[in-house]
Amino acid sequence: MKVGLYFGSFNPIHTGHLIIGQHMLTHHGLDEVWFVVTPHNPMKAAEELAPEGDRLEMVRRVVADNPRLKAEDVEFGLPRPNYTAHTMDFLRRRHPEEEFRIIIGEDNLRTLQQWARWRELVDGHGFLVYPRAPEQGESTGSNGTVIPDGKGIVMSPAPIISISSTYLRTALAHGDSARYLLPDAAASYIREKKLYAFSPQN
Repeated sequence: MKVGLYFGSFNPIHTGHLIIGQHMLTHHGLDEVWFVVTPHNPMKAAEELAPEGDRLEMVRRVVADNPRLKAEDVEFGLPRPNYTAHTMDFLRRRHPEEEFRIIIGEDNLRTLQQWARWRELVDGHGFLVYPRAPEQGESTGSNGTVIPDGKGIVMSPAPIISISSTYLRTALAHGDSARYLLPDAAASYIREKKLYAFSPQN
């Protein structure tokens, strides 16, 4: 089975994540996409994250109606901070029959050389890369960017999704509406658990 691994904090999961996941299923011959919830990305501040169990439960509820999308908690039992290379070592042992591809945003190509054992990940699994619009103040320079090669790193013709979890957290904290940006299941869970300092409005 061909599986796309979509790593992320999902803090919170939003409609953009679902659009990308479904796009990868449709356009790259994947049987499933697993949303791998990362407890602590070493490139992100831990204090900005909602509790990992809440982020995982949101993903589970959101993808429950699509049998080809899965929530995956593999990194919860691994040493932290979480490195993709270590996670892939574990997944290869646990699922030797699966063929994995790693799904990332285009912005990650500019930092890929900072990843642990990045070349091994490219050669051993490959990346499916979706386009990302740069956030305000973000550099668009190509210094250090790993160049797509059509094999190990494939650019996907996915739609550009400008929704960001950072924007959503700020909006929720200010009491702004997150309608149509958050899946209903995620919005209900945030309201239930009073996450991000405010409940989403209609």
